[in-house]
Amino acid sequence: MQTPDEIIHQPVRLKIMAALNTLEARQWLEFVALRAIVQATDGNLGAHLTTLENAGYVLVKKDFVGRKPRTRVCLSRAGREAFARYVAALQAILAPGSLDGEPPAED
Repeated sequence: MQTPDEIIHQPVRLKIMAALNTLEARQWLEFVALRAIVQATDGNLGAHLTTLENAGYVLVKKDFVGRKPRTRVCLSRAGREAFARYVAALQAILAPGSLDGEPPAED
């Protein structure tokens, strides 16, 4: 049985991946919008994005709008594929009869 990806499995990172997966490929989401979605602090979200970026799952773009810094994030192709594998692994675990030692059905 395939096990879920430990990088994605952490709750905040799972929320990040799920939120970014709803976007079209190569569509960017601003850091402040993602922070509101996952309900994390700036530091916490930044640390989790670094983990996902180091794994190659997300792309982070930093630039300026006028004089204000802006950070945007999008799911990489590898990230989209990893998330699909993660979801498939969970579905396999949740499928009827997928767990060893499943109790017999009641009459």
